[in-house]
Amino acid sequence: MRYLAVIFSLLFFSIVTPAFAELNVDVIADGLNNPWEIVFGPEGEIYFTERDGRLWIIEEFGQAKIIETFPKSGSVEGGTLGLALDPMFEQNKRIYIYQTNLELEFFQNKVFSFTLDDYTLTNKEIIIENIPGAPWHDGGRISFGPDEKLYITTGDAINPGWSQDLSSLAGKILRINSDGTIPDDNPFDSSPIFSYGHRNPQGIAWNEDGLFVSSEHGPSGEMGYGHDEINVIVKGKNYGWPKVVGDSSDGTFVNPIIHSGEQTWAPSGMVFYNSDKISILEGKFLVGTLRGQHLMVLDVANDGSLISKEKMFEGDFGRIRTAQIGPDGVVYLLTSNGDNDKIIRISESPLEEVTKFTSNESGDNLTIVYVIVGIIVVGVIGAIVIKRRR
Repeated sequence: MRYLAVIFSLLFFSIVTPAFAELNVDVIADGLNNPWEIVFGPEGEIYFTERDGRLWIIEEFGQAKIIETFPKSGSVEGGTLGLALDPMFEQNKRIYIYQTNLELEFFQNKVFSFTLDDYTLTNKEIIIENIPGAPWHDGGRISFGPDEKLYITTGDAINPGWSQDLSSLAGKILRINSDGTIPDDNPFDSSPIFSYGHRNPQGIAWNEDGLFVSSEHGPSGEMGYGHDEINVIVKGKNYGWPKVVGDSSDGTFVNPIIHSGEQTWAPSGMVFYNSDKISILEGKFLVGTLRGQHLMVLDVANDGSLISKEKMFEGDFGRIRTAQIGPDGVVYLLTSNGDNDKIIRISESPLEEVTKFTSNESGDNLTIVYVIVGIIVVGVIGAIVIKRRR
């Protein structure tokens, strides 16, 4: 009887626990410093950004090249962030980058587009600007949706009130055409705003039926702690910040499908896994977490209700910035530890052996320096505002 009990216990555990430990893990690149976004080109090439100013390409495993180095922003959470390829990239070679700039005494976030011409960025255009920036809460994720519109997440730039202000682009998810013009079917006239009341949304993804899901950082002292959110995004809706933290009974605001309570996940970039190459992940949203140091696996019904939430790789890789699907149908992760960060490939079946690339260009983690600079900048801005009001 004792042995039968043990056998049944093992069978039950194998049923309720995904076989994550059986997955293959390959390091594609290391020696990086806070990589932020990764996308794949039509020929299988890998493009990725590092927050302190580099845009890279990997055309074959073991070799990488810097396409462009942008000026460092001096921002703690800002810098060279989101990256997206035009839906017509194979024909027009247009590439989009979200960048934090320090202009005069203020930070500002902008989305630029370029033409990629033989490892060189040309034809620079500003697609959207005047997105408030700050040392913290700069948003930065950009992605073309199923409708081929460009969606952009923006943080509240440490001014929570801007999230509720429809005249400000801070604390929003924006939607624009690829040339920067505003779609006619946006919810607010002549505005790129698609949804509002966000604190610092960091990830966006759509399932095969168009369900739009976002991850968002909750407060870190200004209105309590924790309450990181996973939200289903609906056109024109208000997601509550700073009037609401977590759930609300007020129908004016949209509640998250799940939040972290008093804990902190710091959920970041995300992807919907629509491949059959890793069977246990098929049809799930995958969300990288920074403070939580795991890959969050979410099964979300098409009505926006949460079916299940699980963790993968908890503590294995440290902070996970984002997840992406490669042309081989498997998962690629970016770590964000600030020291010897990695691009990691996750597969169910053994794939071709890879030659790892190690960066000698990425330099040291300057987060502490940026924190000091950020505090100084905030102090200067505060002094200027006070002086002008007088």
